[in-house]
Amino acid sequence: MSYNLSQQTKMTARVRSLFVAALALGCASGMVIQAAAQKITPPTTPPIITPPEGNSAFLLGRAVGTQGYVCLPQATGASWTVNGARPEATLFTSFSEHDVQIITHFLSPDTNPNQFAPNPLPFGSPTWQSSFDSSKVWGKQLASIAAGSDASCPNAGAIPCLLLQSIGSQQGPTRGKFMTQITFIQRLNTKGGSAPAIGCAVPSDVGKQTLVPYSADYFFFHEDE
Repeated sequence: MSYNLSQQTKMTARVRSLFVAALALGCASGMVIQAAAQKITPPTTPPIITPPEGNSAFLLGRAVGTQGYVCLPQATGASWTVNGARPEATLFTSFSEHDVQIITHFLSPDTNPNQFAPNPLPFGSPTWQSSFDSSKVWGKQLASIAAGSDASCPNAGAIPCLLLQSIGSQQGPTRGKFMTQITFIQRLNTKGGSAPAIGCAVPSDVGKQTLVPYSADYFFFHEDE
């Protein structure tokens, strides 16, 4: 009897500890989201990659990831081409002097398109998914500028800086909707990620693939209230 009571007491304590840990994690996640989602001032950008009036930046994620390329045949040999994977990255923000993961960036099918989505939909679209509530937004590229052509995109030789528009969004499995408010996304201050200068020149190179590291700042916009 005492053995069963002891076991029950230990189990109750364990459940209580797990509950407290889960509660603390939830509170911490909420604090990170609140700290990350605030008034953000992006750099001045050329009009072609500036979101229209009526939209304000509310979130900045600093991305670290890779850009994928595949070697494809060309009329004069072969060349590196962006493959279907496009960039894959993890986005971070600073919280209490530590970098905290807030978003994952990858390619996936747009399962909840909006009125701005192309028809037909591509097989996959750039996706940003919250690390906290699993809500996501899909985007399409509207415009780009070459790296090294502007102060907001200063690193010559890197992948371009972009303006993307939301073409769909989806709540998380527990109805979280942090990412569903996003209207536009800017990719600025890119570093690296460009196709290699070697390794894809002759027919025998066709089919090779490579992942090139890159980093960038992603600014997320929503409609002004």
